[in-house]
Amino acid sequence: MVLPPASPARRRLHAVAVLVHCVSFLVEMRLSAPLTIGVLSAAICLYGQAQDTPAKAAPIESKGLPPRATPADYLAHTQAGAVTIAAEFAGHAVPTPQGPLTTDDFVVVEMGLFGAADARMKISAADFSLRINGKKVPLSSLPYGMILSSVKDPEWVPPEPVASKSKSSLSTGGSGGQGGSNEPPPPVKIPIQVQRAMAQRVQKATLPEGDRPLPQAGLIYFQYRGAAKGIRSVELIYDGAAGKATLALQP
Repeated sequence: MVLPPASPARRRLHAVAVLVHCVSFLVEMRLSAPLTIGVLSAAICLYGQAQDTPAKAAPIESKGLPPRATPADYLAHTQAGAVTIAAEFAGHAVPTPQGPLTTDDFVVVEMGLFGAADARMKISAADFSLRINGKKVPLSSLPYGMILSSVKDPEWVPPEPVASKSKSSLSTGGSGGQGGSNEPPPPVKIPIQVQRAMAQRVQKATLPEGDRPLPQAGLIYFQYRGAAKGIRSVELIYDGAAGKATLALQP
């Protein structure tokens, strides 16, 4: 029988019990001072971890994007067996229901999968690849987690930097920054809550995988650091459970 995970309250009680047991052990054994401090510190750390450990949050599922009404509502579509694959090339944009994000290191394809009534499909992003500018070897699709470090929100505005207290100080010469400093401004750090919100938006918009009822829609990702203006041709290649197909997209 598999027992349910202990609640935070039960973990705290267990930690307190361990702490009391350690103190009792020290009293009975009369250990040396250094060893006494070490054991007692370990017990206190254990108690602190139990106090600070939050309950695990429920995982966020990739729900994808709302499928468009018909495959014809996408810029391109083709047939793979009984499934219709529809898609649009988004370039370095990451379209989400809350607004577009951007990434310099990846390109994105928004796609929809359609079938007959009550049709299902085993969906895997690994079944898709992307050929850019006729390259012999197409790009493999990558998990959404790979792009998170490069995702940006064009609507997020960094806070104004705090004005320097040495504005009135004389410059020591040179054509550098404020106060004569030639040092570049510090990099802008995106707050963790903003990063988390962007990651959730990307994950939710990602094409759902597994055995799914149709229609389904979402985003798939390919690593490509070149400028979008240098892309002359794009082909989405499918080789999976439904069959094989190649779909020419508009760059």
